[in-house]
Amino acid sequence: MKRSTIAAQMYTLRDFTQTAEDLRSTFQKVSAMGYEAIQISSIGPIDPKLVKEYADEAGLAICATHVSWDRLVNDLEALAAEHRLWKCKYIGLGSLPEEFRTGLESYRKFAKLISEIAIKLKEQHDLQFVYHNHDFEFERFDGITGMEVLLNETDPTVGFILDLFWVQAGGASPVEWIRKVEGRMQVVHLKDMAIIDRQQVFAEIGEGNMNYGEIITVCRETGVEWYVVEQDVCRRNPFESLEISLRYLLNL
Repeated sequence: MKRSTIAAQMYTLRDFTQTAEDLRSTFQKVSAMGYEAIQISSIGPIDPKLVKEYADEAGLAICATHVSWDRLVNDLEALAAEHRLWKCKYIGLGSLPEEFRTGLESYRKFAKLISEIAIKLKEQHDLQFVYHNHDFEFERFDGITGMEVLLNETDPTVGFILDLFWVQAGGASPVEWIRKVEGRMQVVHLKDMAIIDRQQVFAEIGEGNMNYGEIITVCRETGVEWYVVEQDVCRRNPFESLEISLRYLLNL
């Protein structure tokens, strides 16, 4: 894989990004291990100009973000300005808000709302809204999953960041879903799944049981631009986990 297409998701390092000083140090460490891009998520309340300055200093492109639902609804213009400053095209929502998890009609309402946001971002700011899944979207309601509603009932301007661990945890096929969102997914989240004491656990890419050779091939075939390494929980130092995953991807 090309190093320039692989990014580190800052959510993995959220304990080390809550102050400006820590963020700067973390960016330097991520760069030193070989990453050339990052996704901004769960950092502290830090001036966007400083975030850009520290990313540039470390030689890191900002490929995507996760932002809050509240800001998408109530602070969209400022969000767009931040993303233009960062030269970041993809504005991501990291999870379905609790109030939309109650059934089929709530998913349909959410699909309408994010369609409106995505259209506005595209038409007024030339930015792309992208939705990041977990496993609960694969619950079935009257024979259809919540994830299928989000795919089928949103405007095509709505994009996706498939989290392949959570697709697998939801009982679906990562490869099948990569193909389903073809043309609407430029950013993908990579993490592996291992089994320890009969429990699913997060693992570094290549340290679990998911077929990443096939997964990466299908991502390439469907036009993915950014491969973002994320690990929600690490069983070792999270910087070490990110480095293990990067080495594996570079050897594919």
